[in-house]
Amino acid sequence: MAPAALSQRRRLSILLGLNALTIVALVVVGFSAHSLGVLAAGGDYAADSAAIVLGIIAVTIRERVGPESKAPTIVALINSGGLLVVTVLVIVGAVRRLLHGTPVIHGLPVLVTSGIAAIVMVAGALILGCDAGSEDLHMRSVLLDTVADAVTSAAVAVTGAVIFVVQGRYWLDSVMAVLVGLIIGAGATRLLIDVVRALRTGTPLELDDDD
Repeated sequence: MAPAALSQRRRLSILLGLNALTIVALVVVGFSAHSLGVLAAGGDYAADSAAIVLGIIAVTIRERVGPESKAPTIVALINSGGLLVVTVLVIVGAVRRLLHGTPVIHGLPVLVTSGIAAIVMVAGALILGCDAGSEDLHMRSVLLDTVADAVTSAAVAVTGAVIFVVQGRYWLDSVMAVLVGLIIGAGATRLLIDVVRALRTGTPLELDDDD
């Protein structure tokens, strides 16, 4: 059990470093390019990073307590709650822009930064490994979050490309932010259902138990 725990900590730590660097880039470009879609992606990455930090702590606790530890499940609960908060903030901000007007969006920085972010998250998913989803609920949630981050960043990059090419249709950025928010919310809701089921059974939920 100890080698697996050490392996998890190592992978989570690497992914945390990648997330931290990506968040800085997304926030800087999001504000400078006036892109709510990029900021939404940054908020998603920030929530995921907080969950990763808690996950590293949970793995350490599980290493001492044993496989019956509920720490990873509790961390997944916190993760789902944080993602739901991000969902609400993103959708509310996007709707306000759609109702009251969207500022000029600089498409090229959105395209470049979001494209790089997508590539970084694909690398992060590869570092976690496809088998991470079968290790425990928290590792599964981190893997799903990382893959979702890659997909949403790619979608934001496409939006940036359209805005850059046509030099207009800035409302697309707000629409994409809403879509990103809905994707985040859907994943968080599914995770929350799984976590509640695990807590009700009184045992850590493994992927094999989650049909």
